[in-house]
Amino acid sequence: MALTSIVIPTYNALHLLTGCIQAIRTHTHVPYELIIVDNGSTDGTAEWCAREDVHVIGLASNEGFPKACNIGLREARGDTLLLLNNDVIVTHNWLPNMLACLNSASSVGIVGPVSNYASGRQKRKADYRTIDQFHLRALRHNRHNPRRWRRVRRIVGLCFLFRRDLMERIGELDESFSPGYYEDDDYCFRARRAGYRLMLAGDVMVHHYGSVSFRKEYRLSRMRLLAANRRKFIHKWGVDPRRFV
Repeated sequence: MALTSIVIPTYNALHLLTGCIQAIRTHTHVPYELIIVDNGSTDGTAEWCAREDVHVIGLASNEGFPKACNIGLREARGDTLLLLNNDVIVTHNWLPNMLACLNSASSVGIVGPVSNYASGRQKRKADYRTIDQFHLRALRHNRHNPRRWRRVRRIVGLCFLFRRDLMERIGELDESFSPGYYEDDDYCFRARRAGYRLMLAGDVMVHHYGSVSFRKEYRLSRMRLLAANRRKFIHKWGVDPRRFV
């Protein structure tokens, strides 16, 4: 089976990264490699990765999400590539089901799961209270079922699976959207323009914490960044990305 390269950018979120990696190691039973791109963290991320024998690329400062993703993708060895947020918890059958959806046709470009914290058609109500309950819920939910796959116009970048041939055709993430927001919308738009389909793997559920502390502490700056990057997208493509949600 082909190797999947899982690229995880992180910045001062070791408390989330440890849970993310533990879940990957516990619930991933197909060939994969982990590439952590550390955006200049000062919380012991590099030291923890070294102790845990996790491949980490250390950056001197916080370069933002799109650039960190691109740096990780350049080191990736897999023919299948996955960008994953450091605050996502994967679970039973997550990667095989997503790979099945991606490999169902050559026209499928990007695949994403459903989650408790996402926007658009990927959002599902969290009918659980704890991570243990989430894993139990996923045992029922994450059963391979192509009838639950849906074509969509946008995949949120929290868990973003695609093949190397897509990147070779349309390029890397646009770093002008740094430090983040709308770079995933931009990539999806480019993929659709190139003739690829975007698929929601409805038979895959992941838990997403959603950077709760960041939203509370930096709500105003986050809203400004969202507005600024939305304007960048409109200037670049002449269309409002909110049309595709």
